[in-house]
Amino acid sequence: MTSEVGTCENTCRTAADIESVVTSFNQGALILEAVQSLCAQTVLPGKIIVVDDGSTDEASIRILKELECGWKSPVPVEVLYKENGGVSSARNAGIRNTMAPFVLVLDGDDRLEPSYVARVSALLRRNPSMVAASSWLRTFGVLEAVVCPTGGHLVPFLSKNCCPATHILRREAFERCGGYDENMRKGFEDWDFFLSILETTPDAVIGVVEETLIDYRTNPASSNIRSMESRLELMRYIMEKHRDSYRDHMMEAMLGIEAVSMGRLYAWEEEMTDSLKRQKKLSEVSRNFLRSPSYGDGGMAAAVRVASCITERKR
Repeated sequence: MTSEVGTCENTCRTAADIESVVTSFNQGALILEAVQSLCAQTVLPGKIIVVDDGSTDEASIRILKELECGWKSPVPVEVLYKENGGVSSARNAGIRNTMAPFVLVLDGDDRLEPSYVARVSALLRRNPSMVAASSWLRTFGVLEAVVCPTGGHLVPFLSKNCCPATHILRREAFERCGGYDENMRKGFEDWDFFLSILETTPDAVIGVVEETLIDYRTNPASSNIRSMESRLELMRYIMEKHRDSYRDHMMEAMLGIEAVSMGRLYAWEEEMTDSLKRQKKLSEVSRNFLRSPSYGDGGMAAAVRVASCITERKR
């Protein structure tokens, strides 16, 4: 029988002080794409640990076995099997099995561009106060876009997550904060983790290389998309857990959240006025909003501006 895995060849140099953890759960051949992207790096990690979080489908198990036993790779690959406990549990298990001072965390359905390790690790090494680093993302699948997180110190992270889940971290920072919260199985575990490492390391910062070096797969069933259904519940959990930080930086956090909200409102308003200028029909949701706009959050003012556009169009 022909192997589904095949071979992976790369003659580039290896960074022995970087090891990679790839998490997997019923991802079939996607986990192979993730591992292959690591093997295609211009600077290779010293080791790849694939953590299987209790996969049950035969295709996933077969590929994991081949990665473990029958794959010619320029990087040692170890497969760690565990009972299903969620992505936080899988990441913790993988990171705790590493020995290197730097750990690259990669989700099993995403891929890296060849220069990711070289560019991101260089940024991290140049900054002793930097506890983790990543890059911009290019999404593919149902959405094709470029996403540009900013990184930063603690305060920007109080309003929103500013770093992709795929990143390179300092293992000592992971140990200091206690790792990922294994109670968070509905999403936002990466945001919570970044808050924790920023809180537990004085003057810590998370860096972002301003290049699209992550290929982020999008589909409606992904955990990141589904986490939006529980957004308020998850934000309440995060705010309660990190209440000291929110208390100490309440004004900055609230203004940051308001800036995000206003940005979305202005984007909606611009879309509505553009549609009216093009004489396109508004959606039922937009028409309902104009009939009964929200109050006290800028919604009524936005509705007035859109209604003014409608009036001008009728003249």
